[in-house]
Amino acid sequence: MTILTAAVRDRVLSLPSSELPAYVYDLAALREHAAFVRAALPERVELYYAAKANPEPEILAALSPYVDGYEVASGGELAHVAKAVPGRPLAFGGPGKAPAEITAALERGVERFHVESAHELHMLAALARQAAPGTRVAVLPRFNLPVAAGSLAASSLAMGGRPAPFGLDPSQADTVVRLLTDGTYPHLELRGVHAHLASGLRAPELLTVAESIVSWAVGLAERHGVRLAEVNVGGGMTVDYGVPESRFDWAAYGEGLAQLASRHPDLTLRIEPGRALTAYCGWYATEVLDVKHSHGEEFAVARGGTHHLRTPATKGHDQPCSVLEVEDWSYPWPRPVAQRELVTLTGQLCTPKDVLARNVPAPGLRAGDRVAFALAGAYAWNISHHDFLMHPRPGFHFLDAETIGR
Repeated sequence: MTILTAAVRDRVLSLPSSELPAYVYDLAALREHAAFVRAALPERVELYYAAKANPEPEILAALSPYVDGYEVASGGELAHVAKAVPGRPLAFGGPGKAPAEITAALERGVERFHVESAHELHMLAALARQAAPGTRVAVLPRFNLPVAAGSLAASSLAMGGRPAPFGLDPSQADTVVRLLTDGTYPHLELRGVHAHLASGLRAPELLTVAESIVSWAVGLAERHGVRLAEVNVGGGMTVDYGVPESRFDWAAYGEGLAQLASRHPDLTLRIEPGRALTAYCGWYATEVLDVKHSHGEEFAVARGGTHHLRTPATKGHDQPCSVLEVEDWSYPWPRPVAQRELVTLTGQLCTPKDVLARNVPAPGLRAGDRVAFALAGAYAWNISHHDFLMHPRPGFHFLDAETIGR
């Protein structure tokens, strides 16, 4: 079981059944966590938030005082984030950028472009010449770099160090640097190097990866006699859904980045966390509709399901949760009650994959009780298959914000 903040618990219990399921975000908890992360990082480390983790406008605004900018990965994210937090620096990343998206980014004055391929570099150069003839566009080629054996062994999602559609192959590095420094593309400026190689790493592994990225980037620059202003080492900080009280060691990571930065005094380091910033501020709250026995096991069917909270299905884990007892039962029929110690929590979808958490210790769980699934502040609603079976969409509640529901 997980511990709810008092504000979230009160809100979940106060909602009528007709307003469940609902996402409840504790913005005060988010600000506190973001301030802690910012304080743990040294001065020459920039913090950008990867908006793909959770692009809710209230989330973006709450993070604004603590981040240096936002990373977006599509034209839709670009327009959305620019509207939600106007005037903040943006970095445009992601594979497969369409010409119209690049043009829109140029017209909005995007601060940095993470270039994923030679084709994308040629396209950006041509479009920059048309859309921004009087300016130079900052470019950070993204490279799919080799990594030391075992460095990514603990990762839950490897993005590099192996064949992948992300970034440039290192064999193209010399060609790309020459194109950006020999006058071929005068509208483009080689600002630095970008590499995001894995997600789900703890601080020691992530520091090892960061050191290898910086070392490779510095070697590339020295080989060509050019200066890099920054190196983006990506995000990938672990969030442990099995042990939710165990958090990424930001203090150790900040100390390691400070040591790394001290060895390269002219270089700015940049990180782009997403999940590790916002996961802890969100809960998916729902109500048990039925409790049933099947082949020696018990299942609780809840309103909603993985079409609202896809994370446990995609990552193959059990979403941590808290059960909130509700005594009221106003129906004339008997109230279903769990007879066993362990209950599997599912949603309403017609698929065996609609499982939110298996073998939850919930003796006596009843229809009408409520369940709040924690760590739902990232990659939750925004990556879910919303319209499957056409169930109602959840409500959204932002505690300690001007808008607390919509």
